[in-house]
Amino acid sequence: MEWLVSAAGAGLVMIALRDIFHTLWHPVGHGSLSRLVMRGAWRMFQRSIRRGRRTAAALAGPLAMVTVVCMWISMAVLGWTLIYWPHIPEAFIFAPGMQPDRRTDLLDALYLSLVNVATLGFGDIVPGAGWLRVAAPVQAMIGFALLTATVSWVLQIYPALTRRRCLAIELAVLRRSHATSRLVQPEFSFGASLLYDVATKVVQTRVDLVQYAESYYFHEGDDDASLAAMIGYAVDLAECGQASSRDDVRLSATTLVHALDDLAVILDQRFLHVGGTTLEIFDAYAGDHGRALVKG
Repeated sequence: MEWLVSAAGAGLVMIALRDIFHTLWHPVGHGSLSRLVMRGAWRMFQRSIRRGRRTAAALAGPLAMVTVVCMWISMAVLGWTLIYWPHIPEAFIFAPGMQPDRRTDLLDALYLSLVNVATLGFGDIVPGAGWLRVAAPVQAMIGFALLTATVSWVLQIYPALTRRRCLAIELAVLRRSHATSRLVQPEFSFGASLLYDVATKVVQTRVDLVQYAESYYFHEGDDDASLAAMIGYAVDLAECGQASSRDDVRLSATTLVHALDDLAVILDQRFLHVGGTTLEIFDAYAGDHGRALVKG
């Protein structure tokens, strides 16, 4: 029975490590547990989003990330607690005056797990058995990896959010500049490069949503910075570009159309499950973020 409890603890630690790996470093960019937590937090904030409480809605993504990190830490601490618990006090050496025969085994196991995962190393309880003398430093390394993973996650997510918001703001600026009306003018020589630039950034956004799926659950307070609202204008740009008499503009517009279609597929497969056309998916995307799809 003792080894079954330790095996259960080891299994819990492995589940946490697997989720961290799939969330941060796997090419598809989502762990099953972290995804459930992020989606659950997003659903909790849906009422605030629909009521226009943008300050509260803006907390959905950051709070969900904090919750996921707390979940990883809790799983690691609990897992190692279960590993230590059946072997306390026999397999451990206690500092003088601690009176191991009067201690609470479960609390001591939890205390030791917290000390090791925080890499504090007080030394008042140290492993005596050979395999535990290896296991305890391994937990300290996992604790350091958790800290590194948390910092890495933040450093990965926020650049992706910046790229998405920059694309939304660029589309808003183009809309205010009446770019669609100029694309159909044959003398407008920058149409092809403009559309290709937008297509490139749409592709980057698609990659970000694949690798950093958690970025979907961040809500922007400003309409101009919300891609969920402004993506509709990218569709307008593509349609106007395809109506141009210039071959280079039509080619860039077609590239943008395909980039938008690919983005819609990712949004639908991973988050929305609408199963409609590209414009219908974008409309659902805007609605999910409490926005109306902006058109030209």
